[in-house]
Amino acid sequence: MAGHDGRFDSAAALICLAFALLVQIGTNFANDYYDFMKGADTGARVGPRRAVASGQVSPQAMRRAMAAVFALAFAVGLALIAWGGPWMLAVGILSILCGLAYTGGPWPLGYHGLGDVFVFLFFGLVAVSATYFVQTGRLSTEVLIGAVPVGLLAANILLVNNYRDADTDAAAGKRTAVVRFGRPAARLQFGASLAVALLAPTAWVVRGHSLWCLLPAVLTPLAWSHCRRLRTSTTPAELIALLGDTGQFLFAYAVCFSAGVLL
Repeated sequence: MAGHDGRFDSAAALICLAFALLVQIGTNFANDYYDFMKGADTGARVGPRRAVASGQVSPQAMRRAMAAVFALAFAVGLALIAWGGPWMLAVGILSILCGLAYTGGPWPLGYHGLGDVFVFLFFGLVAVSATYFVQTGRLSTEVLIGAVPVGLLAANILLVNNYRDADTDAAAGKRTAVVRFGRPAARLQFGASLAVALLAPTAWVVRGHSLWCLLPAVLTPLAWSHCRRLRTSTTPAELIALLGDTGQFLFAYAVCFSAGVLL
């Protein structure tokens, strides 16, 4: 979108990418550590092995790694102040704190059904809008519209993960949205998020942009297939495969939408 406006800044964009990757890694390390400490990761876990729970990494080592990665993310993010001003400091600190609060702290977001909201906000609205802002110095309605499907599709990745782990999460007292509202509601959320993501580019066209913005529509058959797979999957292996494919769907959507905007 910054390129579409003639404001693409490779240095700022790469720093945003580095910060986002480090926050993602730090959050995953925090999840690995805090889920083990809270008893959510046990031998009954049906997903991929966690490093601490499997004994590959000690809790102390994981905690140090988590702190180191978040510290590096903060240091990298400081560079963005040169482009976006002091607002970037607030965005960086809040991103790191929420990465920790997802499974850590006295009131972990993921344990109270707010994980989906956290992912939508920080991996969608904040990530896209802040990356655009540091390059252009402004925000727009179109940018916020473009951020919504990214957040929804990122939340779908978490949803599939929690859908798979619903039984063990419930036993451990981890009240994810899937545990709170049940698998039928999760399937409805998954499908609705895909539908909104595929329809969102029409808002760009309505606002006077080219029909090329509708390029993500080519992914509609794949989206339908993912809905069907979530409904019919009966084993952890099937859901693990869908989890990976859901991440790939987000990547494909981002490529298609970006290409459409540039074209």
